[in-house]
Amino acid sequence: MSWVAAVARLRARREPGVLVTVATVRGHAPRRAGAKLVVGRTETWGSIGGGNIEAVAVDRARELTGTADPEAELMEFALNDKVTGRHGVQCCGGAVSVLLEPLPVVQAVAIFGVGHVGLELARILARHDLDLHLVDTRSDMLTDERLGVLADAVAHLHVHHTPLLPEEVLTELPPGAHVLIMTHDHAEDAALCDAALRTAGLGSIGLIGSAAKWARFRQRLVTEGGHDTAAVDRIKTPIGIPGITGKEPATIAVSVAADLLRTFAQDRSWTVPDTVGAMPYTPVAGRG
Repeated sequence: MSWVAAVARLRARREPGVLVTVATVRGHAPRRAGAKLVVGRTETWGSIGGGNIEAVAVDRARELTGTADPEAELMEFALNDKVTGRHGVQCCGGAVSVLLEPLPVVQAVAIFGVGHVGLELARILARHDLDLHLVDTRSDMLTDERLGVLADAVAHLHVHHTPLLPEEVLTELPPGAHVLIMTHDHAEDAALCDAALRTAGLGSIGLIGSAAKWARFRQRLVTEGGHDTAAVDRIKTPIGIPGITGKEPATIAVSVAADLLRTFAQDRSWTVPDTVGAMPYTPVAGRG
């Protein structure tokens, strides 16, 4: 498997990893500069030459995957019989530097309702490295022509057309996914709020709308939905940065995206738990 495919596999699994690259070579060494190794929690793909270099790099890579917000780092190796490595001696006679680049699990966001505001928000979020789920009950909101503005997305896009029960998508989302509810139908919004509170493992939950709308929803979630007030308080409404009061779709989208990015910054210690490998999450076929 190529290193590119290995990186893609880790991303699809939502498993952190490290890309290890031979950065420089002086003299004789097992591999040339540019050789790559991808390190996952339990597997590796490729090779940077084996022996002590590779074993030490793998050990350090797995330490990095267990660290909050790891940064890239450079390791230096002298390859001579005077240097005893942790995993033996390599005496090729040269020297090697190895670059370790963490491959963190990216954030996931689900936009329920891809209307005017939802599409503008998708355009902004699509410029970021994340898994972006677009959910709508209306097929005309998800046509190739309409979503063509996302063709150059950096994000991995997953498009869900759910004519009847959009709340079912909540159970398909990866752990820690942030949910934004902004459909065209208040009844649909209410059902999604209720279902989101019943779905374990989600990140933040945001609802677009007025104070009057939220007052009605809040009462129903407590009296009819049976949720306690602490649970209901998980839902943030209104969404966006306070003080940005414009009602144009693009203005609302900028405000919501900025607030979400702030949430990401506060959430940088978040990692997928070790149990994720056993969870039934499968990336949904879609764009990207």
